[in-house]
Amino acid sequence: MSERPINRRKFFREGLVELVRKLQEAAKPLADAARQFGALEGELEAAASSSSSSSSSSSTSVPPPQQTWIRPPGAIAEEQFVNQCTRSGECVRACPAQCIQIDYSGTNGGGSPYIDPEAMACTVCDGLVCMSACPSGALVRVERSSIRMGTATWHHESCLRSVGQECTTCIDRCPIGPAAIQITEGKVHVSETGCIGCGVCQHDCPTYPRSITVTPRTSAPPYAAPA
Repeated sequence: MSERPINRRKFFREGLVELVRKLQEAAKPLADAARQFGALEGELEAAASSSSSSSSSSSTSVPPPQQTWIRPPGAIAEEQFVNQCTRSGECVRACPAQCIQIDYSGTNGGGSPYIDPEAMACTVCDGLVCMSACPSGALVRVERSSIRMGTATWHHESCLRSVGQECTTCIDRCPIGPAAIQITEGKVHVSETGCIGCGVCQHDCPTYPRSITVTPRTSAPPYAAPA
């Protein structure tokens, strides 16, 4: 009779030991998985940190490209023009062709006066009144032949002349004439020294996309701001 409690205690003790052993064995794969997951998480965090640092360094070392705009005739060098222009709008109001625009939001033209030939080109009016109207000196008086707003480029692949049509719209409408643009051996030839970049050829071109477009100047004009 005295052995039954002893055997029962032994039975429960051995059963508890076996249960704990099985629980430990079952928990081991979970612990290993947790360690592996922790290592993988660390690698991912390190990679993300490295990528972020590389991206930040790249964006710091490579500045975004600066967009250029066609400025009104007589505009001084771009950096000086942007700093000196007061955005008074006098050139806009004076322009008889109403081609000069100011976008005060800064989206177009960087907030300074500009010309978009697609909307309206500079007609190089008699008197070049925008130059006289400018109160800040950002536009200076120059001769018509000395204006340098940009240079036109002919795109033969879309030009009507490339499909046998005798279109001469860009030649006929140019306010400067043969000194800026002419037909040479059946092709449109733009003189880099004669073209002033007024944009009339682009505005009046009958094709779309335009077969001749004006690229804004990228260097300072051959005249300086007044002292």
